[in-house]
Amino acid sequence: MRLKLVKQNTNFDFFKRWKLWLGISGLMMVVAFASFMIQGLNFGIDFRGGTTIRTESPLPVEIGVYRDAIAVLELGDVSITEVFDPTFGPDQNVAMIRIQAQDGQEAVTTEVIAAVQEALRTVRPDIKFVSVESVGPKVSGELIQTAAIAVVLAIGAVLIYIWLRFEWQFALGAVLALVHDVILTIGVFSELQIRFDLAIIAALLTIVGYSLNDTVVVFDRVRENLRKYKKRPLSEVLNISINETLSRTFMTSVTTLLALIALFVLGGDVIRGFVFAMIWGVIVGTYSSIFVASAALLYLGVKRDWSKPDANSGNQYANIDA
Repeated sequence: MRLKLVKQNTNFDFFKRWKLWLGISGLMMVVAFASFMIQGLNFGIDFRGGTTIRTESPLPVEIGVYRDAIAVLELGDVSITEVFDPTFGPDQNVAMIRIQAQDGQEAVTTEVIAAVQEALRTVRPDIKFVSVESVGPKVSGELIQTAAIAVVLAIGAVLIYIWLRFEWQFALGAVLALVHDVILTIGVFSELQIRFDLAIIAALLTIVGYSLNDTVVVFDRVRENLRKYKKRPLSEVLNISINETLSRTFMTSVTTLLALIALFVLGGDVIRGFVFAMIWGVIVGTYSSIFVASAALLYLGVKRDWSKPDANSGNQYANIDA
């Protein structure tokens, strides 16, 4: 007997209150944008500037021990990661320690660096400090600009791709869903003041791809059913399409979440922000592919026959069943 999370031949009415869902989504986007404008983001070292210290020790790197030794200095955002390289010997255990720039300073001072080195020597007397590098505010500002451009270009590429593959109504619906996902993700990071660094930008781009995948699967089925059910209202065709792909959408989201939750619990502090962004993105991406992209398509209307206009109505677009 096979386990089924979603039964076959479901018949949920997703568009009974589609205007309400669009309204809720719009309200959440406004709240997220307002939080971003008022509180801003808790930028990490990548965007705020700081100093990276590279260490080497013959003993294995213990991130928790390193972090406890540095925590007493109260330096704010400190990121510690172990560096893996197949060319390293058994006595080369390398770690990267990143310390944010202190308020009013462009980089970490030599006194702070010396204090960090002394703190680490108390727990690892044989530790070596291979290099010390600083990232100033100018470079950090360029990273913020580049990251924003990357997200905008990704969404623009999606707009063109969907437009060429389907119709402009599909493209606008998909892009609206992606903008919804990105804004809500940035909003939750602003509201909770979770550290925002380059890893989160990678998560945002991954969320864009994941959400688009769900949306395209639904839109493909919508296009097939628009040709198959030419006499049915657009809302009914959309409902049929979403119900037919619901099992696949739900199973994909659940299996992805299982892996992400395991990483969130067991992966440690280094990747926790990235994994949290992915978990949030999977949830809102699944939601938006149904209640934002498809609802927007219902609002805009769509051609029912790509070869000729509807013979009954004389209009090439479907009537919207409000």
